[in-house]
Amino acid sequence: MTIFPRNRRRSAAASAAVALAALATLATTAAPASASVPTAAAVAAPATATPSAPATATPSALALPRPTGPYATGRDALLLTDHARPDPWAPDAGPRRLSVTLHYPARPGTGGDPAPYLAEEEARLMLAQRGLDDPAWPGLVSAARTHARTAAAPAPGRFPLVVLSPGFGTPRATLTGLAEELASRGYVVASADHPYETTGMELPDGRVLPCAACDAVDAQPDEAGRRKVLAAVSTGRAADVSFLLDRLTGPRPVWRHARTIAPHRIGMAGHSIGGNAAASTMAADRRVDAGVNLDGTFFDPVSARGLGGRPFLMLGTEPGHGPGGGDTSWDEGWARLDGFKRWLTVRDSGHFTFTDTPEIGEQLGIVDPGAPLSAARSTTITRAYVTAFFDRSLRGRPARLLDGPSPAHPEVLFRHP
Repeated sequence: MTIFPRNRRRSAAASAAVALAALATLATTAAPASASVPTAAAVAAPATATPSAPATATPSALALPRPTGPYATGRDALLLTDHARPDPWAPDAGPRRLSVTLHYPARPGTGGDPAPYLAEEEARLMLAQRGLDDPAWPGLVSAARTHARTAAAPAPGRFPLVVLSPGFGTPRATLTGLAEELASRGYVVASADHPYETTGMELPDGRVLPCAACDAVDAQPDEAGRRKVLAAVSTGRAADVSFLLDRLTGPRPVWRHARTIAPHRIGMAGHSIGGNAAASTMAADRRVDAGVNLDGTFFDPVSARGLGGRPFLMLGTEPGHGPGGGDTSWDEGWARLDGFKRWLTVRDSGHFTFTDTPEIGEQLGIVDPGAPLSAARSTTITRAYVTAFFDRSLRGRPARLLDGPSPAHPEVLFRHP
């Protein structure tokens, strides 16, 4: 698919095609590959739809949709260093580090102002790499209004933990809306940026880490080489998440509100390569009780031994991720999943439907003729099915939404190959 900024020529997106070949992209992506890394054919393919009418003005402010759960939400941040492991993409840089945002159920009326969406330099790099170079946009995206308050007092009780992992080349901020929704419904949510795997990760001292893993993918001579590197991204993220769980739920947790986590109720969800990483992590770490893949290719295949009977949800695009569709790794993965499982696809969706991209994009006047599903429906569907799955898997609650098609969500198809 190809996304066009309104009031811009199509050549603006095309000019970024070479750089986008190794990155998660707003400008173009191959739906069957679903790894945030378009194939050469997809980059070159012309659009088949016409961009919608120009926007009348640049928005004065951007905002994420308000979470719908009963809890107020708090937000905290950690920078963690794994001294036992050198960074796989930049060994000379020293130990592997993780930048983590924590969203959690909070006491109403506590905390400071809601945090910015992401650092302005991170926003600039993400937009520039996608050929979106309006000088006003990085500041707008960076300052997009979120709803979780910094330094908020945690709500009483202990809550399941959900780890979120973003798409390849994409900051963790793009899953903020889902993180806030889950926190408002009684989950602690840890969203991780994996260093050297995003367009730019800003450290507290202002340094920005580039996407060395993107360069590694781009340097491969063929598709087999690219898939091998992306499989290593997925298994490397599994090691990241195991380290993160050690630091959040181990005997000496680093987070000041770690007592709010129920350490024996842990789930993981991810978009694109982050969804593959959810399965990779479950194969490597028994502490993760349930997983969700949001439109990600299984470059690291689901284990032939299954996942020990643990539940897994595959939620993706239609038709690209339907049975027998362009991504055969879903057919193979489905056959190996050995616990409660659901395979759902969404009509009129695109690869980034399951992130904040539709909400931010609509407000900036960016259109995707290949994914006509509205931002409101994208958000509602993603929130509803991911929350229902974790409610069932981590809390033992009934989840009728997962029993079959729902009149409230006619775009969602239940696939049973």
